[in-house]
This record gives sequence, C-alpha cells and structure tokens, in this order.
Amino acid sequence: MFNYQDYAQSADFIKSRLQGFSPAYLLVLGSGLGVMADQVKNPIHIPYSDIPHFKTSTAPGHAGRFVCGELGGKPVMVMQGRFHVYEGYSAEETAYPVRVAKLLGAHTLITTNATGGINTEYEVGDLVALNDFIKLSFPNPLIGKNIPEFGPRFNDMSKVFNRDYLKLLKEIAKEQNVTLREGVYFYATGPQYETPAEIRAFRLMGGDVVGMSTVHECISAAHSGMKILGISLVTNMAAGVLDKPLSEEEVLREAEAAKDRFSKLLLAFLQRA
Repeated sequence: MFNYQDYAQSADFIKSRLQGFSPAYLLVLGSGLGVMADQVKNPIHIPYSDIPHFKTSTAPGHAGRFVCGELGGKPVMVMQGRFHVYEGYSAEETAYPVRVAKLLGAHTLITTNATGGINTEYEVGDLVALNDFIKLSFPNPLIGKNIPEFGPRFNDMSKVFNRDYLKLLKEIAKEQNVTLREGVYFYATGPQYETPAEIRAFRLMGGDVVGMSTVHECISAAHSGMKILGISLVTNMAAGVLDKPLSEEEVLREAEAAKDRFSKLLLAFLQRA
C-alpha cells in the first residue's frame, strides 16, 4: 500500500522534469491508441521506469511513458500506456498515476480504451462515450487506509462520468458526422477474453462494452474530485456475439484503423472543454 508521501515523491520527481509546466488534463491512451501522444506539442517524455514507485507497462501497444505538453490548446499529461491488474499489479498500483497527476495540477481525467462490444447493435470500429460502469470483481484502489488529502473514506459514484463533458462530446461527434454510441463499460480483470456465457450475463446486467482497464483509474479520479470523460473504441465483438475467435492482433488492427477519427474527435473536445 502507498501513503501520501509516496505519491508526493513521484509528483516531485515528475515536476523536476517538467520545467515549470503544469498539466490540467490527464489523458490515458488505451491499447493501440498511443499514437495521439505523437501530436503533443513541445513534448517532454518521462518513462515510467524513471519515476519513483511507478510500475512498468507490459501490455501490447503500450509505450510506457508520460508525454507532457500541449494538445488541442490545453496543457496535458498523456499516459502512453497504462497498468492492468492482469499484469500482476494491484488495483491501487493501476490507479497510482491518477493521484500523482492530481498533485501535479490535473483537474480532469480523460480515459480511453479498446473494448469488446457486448451490445449487439454496436459494430467494430464504433466509438462509445461512457456514461457508467459495472465492476463486480474484488480489486479496488481505495481498499485500505484512506488518504484524506485525496478524498473521503466513502465517496459518491452516482455520476462518475461528467455529464457536461458527455454532452459536449456528443455535440462534436454530430458536427464531425462521427457515429458515437453511449453506453456502460463492464470491467473484467482478464487477461483471458470472456466466455460467451459471461458475455450473455454481462449483457443482462446492462453492460454495453467490456474491457480490462479504466475502472480503477475512474474510481481514484472520482475519489480525488476530478472530472472524468471516458471513451471506448470497439475493436472486436465480445465472445459469442460473432462466431469467430478473439485475438490481440484484431484489437491493435482496429485501433490503428480508427486512430484518425478518434484523434479528431478528442482534439476537438480538448479545444472546447
């Protein structure tokens, strides 16, 4: 478990590399979506491996570093790759960067991910604005002694994703003629893909997409009082929706195909947020 001094030490190290720069937005890029970090102006690159108490990212398509600078006219801190429970990390470790970003001045978390489509009306390549999530598994980044400098012992989760951000994103998508779904993210630990029976159960419980990330970051951000926007890219239909096997290659391929559409939408959001 971490204490406040651990987070402060990480933040102080990053601050020493930022040369006076202060990020307002933490942007987490999911599998295959790290290309957006290449658009950051005047970038400052900080590998996770250099930062005290940080873990390293081992997932495919994750570069494992911060890219800090200007994106869409806003000061951003981009996570080019994230941490997952399936890599062997605790929920607290996967969410660790969120609290560090908060100490550096970030007031907003924008989290993106590659997901499997549960909703049978969705198609591969669809972008989904998240309005809620379901997490039934045990890991939780807030378990243990509360750190009051970040938030209360019991924090409200009734509106995890900011409604004004959601409205703005939908307006921009309409202007850009981009299909933007709205739905619920169902968290599964992975690393195995889900079984068809699990997907049927998730659908009955209200899940629209399924993935192995995001929720711990959102829990930590909500606890810290940050605004949150969540966007999923449907890179494959979940098990049993189509009669075909699932693969890591398909996820990365579809993320590559959607990068321009995704980047344009997110850049416009940052410009108007």
